[in-house]
Amino acid sequence: MNVVEIMEGLFFIERGYLNGNHFVYLSDEPVLIDTAYKADFAETEQALRRLGVDLSRVQLIVNTHCHCDHIGGNFAIQERSGCDVAVHRIGKHFIDTRDDWATWWRYFRQDADFFRCTRALDHGEALHIGPYQFQALYTPGHASDGIVLYEEQHKVLLSSDTLWENDMAAITERVEGSRAVFSVLDSLALLERLDVRMVYPGHGRPFSDVGAAIARTRKRLQGFLANRKRIGNDLLKKIIVYTLMMRHPVNEATFLDDLMATPWFPETVDHYFGNDYRRKFDDIMTDFFRRGIVKRKDGTLFTMVKR
Repeated sequence: MNVVEIMEGLFFIERGYLNGNHFVYLSDEPVLIDTAYKADFAETEQALRRLGVDLSRVQLIVNTHCHCDHIGGNFAIQERSGCDVAVHRIGKHFIDTRDDWATWWRYFRQDADFFRCTRALDHGEALHIGPYQFQALYTPGHASDGIVLYEEQHKVLLSSDTLWENDMAAITERVEGSRAVFSVLDSLALLERLDVRMVYPGHGRPFSDVGAAIARTRKRLQGFLANRKRIGNDLLKKIIVYTLMMRHPVNEATFLDDLMATPWFPETVDHYFGNDYRRKFDDIMTDFFRRGIVKRKDGTLFTMVKR
């Protein structure tokens, strides 16, 4: 894991594709921003301990949204520390009402635990993390409860899954709604108005050229609007790789059956491509094998994407 000190006492921890990146403010009562994936909590805990974090003393967890790769450690950390958890007001509603569909957990058959959410964040609200004042900005599209955190004095943006450097987060219209692409475009327009020196994303490495990243993402979104099948292809490919990372090793002979047992796979194929599930699955896997993204060994499948 790559660890960078963003500002004095505030650290960025870069994870792989499966786990969301997270942030730590070191003090006697640490503050955490996002807690990665549940199944990898032991690795998360080890990384935090190396930084000197005592999980029993955590004061606050802030989540940029409630997808499983960003809230996976919440329950275990809150059990030890009794800490507060702050999410956007919509995310708090999902957690309070035990909505595991809107959070994507049940839809994608992901591992996650509910936790006690104690603070609802609104757009533009100030969030004090140690001596730093961040502004919580509502950026839906990828997630209905998505926020970014912006620190104006140092021109630092914690962009979560709203903006990555060379790729973009999956768009799930069947959960987020048919206007999801337009919501992402609106969120990008909001980020474009900020004075940003450095971006620390939810996945991937930090980057400084925010304008170029926004332009790349906007171009891709315009492609989605021109051909809606691109949304479906992007979603299918991303979640298949994600599933291979979550559930490794995967039996090749039963993998399609496993996907068909989820809500997301048959619905996505139906929505964008008709109901030819086998053909779509074979097309995607052939492309993955050709590009070296997925490999097979002794009847199992595994991905070469960094976990």
